[in-house]
Amino acid sequence: MKNKIRILGLALYFLLNTSVYTLDVPRMQGRFIDLANVTKPGFRNYTETLLIDHEKKTSNQIAVLIIPNLGGEILEEYSLKVAESWKLGQKGKDNGVLMLIAIEDRKMRIEVGYGLEADLPDVICKRILDHKLKPNFKNQNYEQGIQEGLEAISKAIEKSYSNEEADFYNPNLEYYASSNERQFENLGPLSILDDMPYESDLPWLLKLFITIFFLFVVGIFTYIAAFTPYVGWFIAIFLVPFWAIFPCAVYGKRFGIPIFVTYATTMLIWKIFALITPWGRAKMNQFSPSSGKGSSRTWSSSGSGGFSSSSSSSSGGGGSFGGGGSSSSW
Repeated sequence: MKNKIRILGLALYFLLNTSVYTLDVPRMQGRFIDLANVTKPGFRNYTETLLIDHEKKTSNQIAVLIIPNLGGEILEEYSLKVAESWKLGQKGKDNGVLMLIAIEDRKMRIEVGYGLEADLPDVICKRILDHKLKPNFKNQNYEQGIQEGLEAISKAIEKSYSNEEADFYNPNLEYYASSNERQFENLGPLSILDDMPYESDLPWLLKLFITIFFLFVVGIFTYIAAFTPYVGWFIAIFLVPFWAIFPCAVYGKRFGIPIFVTYATTMLIWKIFALITPWGRAKMNQFSPSSGKGSSRTWSSSGSGGFSSSSSSSSGGGGSFGGGGSSSSW
């Protein structure tokens, strides 16, 4: 039993201290940066001019970053890292917007500064990504999608859209309250499921690798949660976001939601069964420190993981971000 606990302790240490691949933040050399080279120079220069003119007119600072891939980074974390590193927006106004596009990962996000979250809330960002960028990106019409997306962003924060367009930008419509796109918005941290695709387009080899890794690491803690009394309840609750988010990210909500429901119901039924039946209590006592059949150990871990970024000269205005915006894929 002591060896088992040591192994589980090492697994926990590995899970909490393993750092993921990091991707450097590029220097902000303009308002439009295409590191994936999917747009033409003429389009880049034209868009750069429009974004500079928009900034002079409104003081709102909009930037576009296109990268080949995320290099293992989480989209939302890397987008926020770029926005904060570039300091988009004016200091005190926090009126910056970043459009980040990862071509090979087929992911995109609009990051919004504090000062523009009222005019450009998450639901509007989601609509812009899904209705302006996604249809064009599916056909590799990147320039058209970016142009339509930037126009929609500009109109939203300038409030210059016409009456015919008002429904698109109105976040208070009943549509948004009843739409399937926002069915998880009241679930706190699990609201990220709204941004998950219904069906996943990941290569099956990648799915297999992630599944094996997930079952190995999370499966260990699921086993502990199932067969450990008292603290097992807290571990089972702690694992809820993992079982909810990872299956949906890998397999899409079509299969991810049933997997999560299976975990939640099975774990709940088993914990209740183990609590009220003699056989279940005996099984749980095998892991109890007071039973004499097991032992408890404590371990402490220290380590630091962080993002590495290249030194960059920022031409932003010192704005700040708090994670507002939305993500999508195509």
